[in-house]
Amino acid sequence: MPVAAPCCRQLLPGTDVCAKCSRTRDVTSASRSQGWLTSSKSVEEEPRRAAAMALFHIARYAGPEAAGLGDTEAEAGGRARVLLERLQNRAREREQRQPELESTGTAAEAPVRRRRRPRRRRGVSGSVAEKPEAPRAKRQKVEDDVDAGRGEETPEELSESAEDPGESPQEDVQRPPAPGRVLGDFARKKVPKVQPFLPAWLAKPSCVKKSVTEDLTPIEDIPEVHPDLQKQLRANGISSYFPVQAAVIPALLESADNGFLVGRGGYQPSDLCVSAPTGSGKTLAFVIPVVQALLHRVVCHIRALVVLPTKELAQQVSKVFNIYTDTTPLRVALVTGQKSLAKEQESLVQKTADGFCCLADIVVATPGRLVDHIDQTPGFSLQQLRFLIIDEADRMIDSMHQSWLPRVVAAAFYTEDPTGSCALLQRTQPQAVTAASTCIPQMPLQKLLFSATLTQNPEKLQRLGLYQPRLFSTRLGHQSPRDTVEVDENLGKYTFPVGLTHHYVPCRLSSKPLIVFHLVLGMNFSRALCFTNSRENSHRLFLLAQAFGGVSVAEFSSRYGPGQRKKILKQFEQGKIQLLISTDATARGIDVQGVELVINYDAPQYLRTYVHRVGRTARAGKTGQAFTLLLKVQERKFLQMVSEAGVPELACHEVPRKLLQPLVARYETALSQLEKTVKEEQKLKAA
Repeated sequence: MPVAAPCCRQLLPGTDVCAKCSRTRDVTSASRSQGWLTSSKSVEEEPRRAAAMALFHIARYAGPEAAGLGDTEAEAGGRARVLLERLQNRAREREQRQPELESTGTAAEAPVRRRRRPRRRRGVSGSVAEKPEAPRAKRQKVEDDVDAGRGEETPEELSESAEDPGESPQEDVQRPPAPGRVLGDFARKKVPKVQPFLPAWLAKPSCVKKSVTEDLTPIEDIPEVHPDLQKQLRANGISSYFPVQAAVIPALLESADNGFLVGRGGYQPSDLCVSAPTGSGKTLAFVIPVVQALLHRVVCHIRALVVLPTKELAQQVSKVFNIYTDTTPLRVALVTGQKSLAKEQESLVQKTADGFCCLADIVVATPGRLVDHIDQTPGFSLQQLRFLIIDEADRMIDSMHQSWLPRVVAAAFYTEDPTGSCALLQRTQPQAVTAASTCIPQMPLQKLLFSATLTQNPEKLQRLGLYQPRLFSTRLGHQSPRDTVEVDENLGKYTFPVGLTHHYVPCRLSSKPLIVFHLVLGMNFSRALCFTNSRENSHRLFLLAQAFGGVSVAEFSSRYGPGQRKKILKQFEQGKIQLLISTDATARGIDVQGVELVINYDAPQYLRTYVHRVGRTARAGKTGQAFTLLLKVQERKFLQMVSEAGVPELACHEVPRKLLQPLVARYETALSQLEKTVKEEQKLKAA
């Protein structure tokens, strides 16, 4: 076999033809030698053969075999020039096609998913021949496209060759949008509030009309009331019953129709719960039936016990009882701690030769003092108790940690000699209604609950141990989805007096006292009640109002004793005090006549507190105004709270600065005076 000339080593790019002698390299030889075959045909056939061989791609290994050939510097320079020309051509083509690509990308509106183009290979003449798309495994294989004319490429050259600008540009394919829903293009629907599952007596109460001006019942329309009591009602200027009174009084009288010693038909009567707005006459609703049930008693025993949270409220209820028992033999005792324990014991029991004699038929007490008498008063017995009345029941439930109710119930069912001769006459705790439990008639213990904000939490009500309770309420019970009755969406959890108007005043912290003085002086209210959240705030506002002048002001808080507080309330009712600054001590049940304005200097944190505060005005069908001063950070929470409660027509009352400007000079002087007074009080405390 002829040996190839040493000059025939440089091939045309992408071919097997020598660049100088145009001879073809022999690749079919088993020895893979570097020899060249001399064709028997003429040299003119070599170009045709070279063109035919260009149709086939031969994969070569440019390894140690190629490295051992010993390229000269001239040959290396030739390869560099070829690569340089190729890169320059690609750069020019890229510059020419760049405007076309930009215009195509701008015109496309919908998002386009770019397809991966298949790899392409070059032939001898530089034409592009497309290869059918290979399988996935083959596409992952890196093709070895290194030939003698190309040599090794740098990473930069490889990255540029991957993006071949000489190829046709990738076409932007318009695809239909994926199926889906456009967010936001839908109507908002109000989700119905899920109502809690309540016992039947809570879910379906006996509804009472809340208007105390329109739905009145003349006293003659309830003939069950004793004539002597009707006479007392007329003597006190009462000619009609409020809706709550007209509903509760007949129900209580029916349970005591056979006397107080035994229930109707010998059965245990149902306990009653009453939830009605402030000033709707709840006190008289239990005073009249209790007095009438005890009118014919022979022996004096404690038959009725009224428990209230505050001393002032207990005094008020005791006063009402005294009015309607004045012409009867019934006696009323007040035990709140205002007197010494010995003095109160003298009004409850009297020691005789045979033992102890009870001196009271009706006892009005606070929880703590009541427990003291149960533990420390000899002869104090509740074994004959018939009515247990809990006023302001929601607050009394919260104070159950004092364990006053279990102590009262235990004292009511206490038996000194359960196995003695009188065992059949002793009463026992109410049980399930069976033939055995009802065969022996006994005096029942009936519980009566009254509150403007009676809780509907069954867990809390369970602590009271109610027996087959019945609820009277001014709000509708929970309606089931099948009910056809339309429920007002604004119907709140609590109800408010009809004549009450609600306002809120946006303000800054520094201008709150000025707004209080403006409301009292500028709007000409004769009696205003201002509430604060703490005793300290109440005292400082009182000192500031005193230094400001122009208004008669007083403070009502636990800083004063019961006697002083009673005197202050009396002066306020008489009109001698124009502005009464108080804590929440007066927000519970205190009936102060003639209050025209209620100011919440500190915004209430809970809805119950707001209900009881504003309930000091617009009582018994009268009108009243309620203003709540709100800082910017308090507005959102307060407005959300009252809106959920269904407060009717809560109006925003903005006070312009020009109305407060005339008061600024006096206000600054009062502030300086307040600072001196506070320092003096601190020195006195330190001493």
